[in-house]
Amino acid sequence: MMADSGSSEEVAVIGNTDLNSSESENNIINTMVERGTALLNKMEINVTEAEKRTGKNTVNMQETYTVYLIETRPAETVQEGGTPAIPDTLWRRYSEFELLRAYLLVTYPYIIIPPLPEKRAEFVWHKLSADNLDPDFVERRRVGLENFLLRVASHPVLSNDKILFCFLTEEKGWREAVLETGFQDKADSRLKSLSAMFRVKNPDKRFTALKHYSEELNTVIAQLLRVRVRVADRLYGVYKVHGNYGRVFSEWSAIEKEMGDGLQSAGHHMDTYAASIDDILEEEEHYADQLKEYLFYADAVRSVCKKHELIQYELEMAAQDLAHKKQQKEELATGTVRVFSLKGMTSKLFGQESQEQREVRLAALEQSIREGEEMVKEKNTECQEFVRTAWADIERFKEQKDRDLREALISYAIMQISMCKKGIQVWSNAKECFNKM
Repeated sequence: MMADSGSSEEVAVIGNTDLNSSESENNIINTMVERGTALLNKMEINVTEAEKRTGKNTVNMQETYTVYLIETRPAETVQEGGTPAIPDTLWRRYSEFELLRAYLLVTYPYIIIPPLPEKRAEFVWHKLSADNLDPDFVERRRVGLENFLLRVASHPVLSNDKILFCFLTEEKGWREAVLETGFQDKADSRLKSLSAMFRVKNPDKRFTALKHYSEELNTVIAQLLRVRVRVADRLYGVYKVHGNYGRVFSEWSAIEKEMGDGLQSAGHHMDTYAASIDDILEEEEHYADQLKEYLFYADAVRSVCKKHELIQYELEMAAQDLAHKKQQKEELATGTVRVFSLKGMTSKLFGQESQEQREVRLAALEQSIREGEEMVKEKNTECQEFVRTAWADIERFKEQKDRDLREALISYAIMQISMCKKGIQVWSNAKECFNKM
C-alpha cells in the first residue's frame, strides 16, 4: 500500500512465490503498505484473527456473525533482547468497518477512500465456497480488513482523524462517537450528486476523463478476474485428472515385476502433482484479492468525481440565481421588462408601483445581490479548494495504483512460472522412474 510518495520503507512482498513453501493460511502477508507516515509512525496495527459468534441482531433474531481482533501497540524500536510492548486489543464486526468507511467518505469528500474487502465472495473458482462464513473466505477478508486499516493509517490526511484513532483504541463508545459527528446528516447531500452530472453545464474535463477512466478500469479488471476464474477452473481439472495417472500406474505396477517399482514411483509423483493444485489456487486467490481491491477502488474514484459534480452544480446554480437577481434590479431601475412576467403584466393592468415601493424593492434586491455575490464567491472558493485537494490525492493514488498493480502482476507471473517449473519437475521425476524400469 501507499501512504506518501516520499516514504521508502516498504512492509511487505506480495504473497509467497515459492510453491514449495508450507506457509500457513494464517500467515498470508499483507501487501504493498509503506510505513513511514503519520499514524504508522506511532502505532503498529494488525488484524490478527477472526472469530465466529452467535447473538441477537437489532430485531431480536438469532444470527451468526464474524468478529475480527485488532491489535495495536506503540511503534517503538525494541532493543536487542528487549520485550515488545503488550498489544492493546479489541474486537470489531465487519459492519463497524463499514461505518468507519461511510464516515470517512462523507468527512473527506475530496479523498479516494480505500475500499473494504468484499462482503461476499465474487469471481471465485468453483471449489471455493461463496459463503461469507467459510473459513477460507473469512481468513482472506481478515487480510483485507488489515489491508484497509493500513491503507487508511498510512494516508497523509486520513491517518490524523480522531474517529479513526478511536476506532482502533476504544472498544466501547466508538459507535456513539462517530454518530455524534453528524456525518449521516451530511450524507443526505450525496444523493444529490447521483443526478447532478446530468445538470452541470460546464463540467471539468479532467474529472470527466477520470470518471470515464475509472469505469473502464472497473470493466477491464472485472474481465481479467473472470478470465482468471475460467483458467483456474480448467487448471484445477487438469491437475486433478493427473491423479488418474497415479491410480493407473499404481494398478499397473501390481501386475509387473521388473517395471513395478518404477511405475509405483511415477504414480506417486502424479498423485503429489494432482494434490498440489489446491494450495496453488488458494494462494492465487490472494493475488485475485489484490485486483479486486482496485475493482472497488474504481468506485471510490467515481465517488470523488460525483462529489465534484455536485459542488460544480451548486456553484452554477448560485451564479444563475445571482444573474437573475441582477436582471431584476436592472429592470426595476430602468422600468423595462426584458421577458414576460406576471409582475410585469400586473403592473400594466393595475398601474405602476409608487417610487417609495420601488426603492424598498430595489434596496431588498441590492441586499439580496450582495448575499448572492458572497454565495458565488464562497462556492467558487469551495470548488477551487476541492479541485486542489482532490487532484493532489488523485495524483497520489495514481502512483500507488501503478506501483501496486505492477508488483501484483509481476508476482502473479512469478507464481505461474514457479508452478510450471514444478510441473516440469514432476514429469522429469517420472521420466527418471521410467528410465529405471
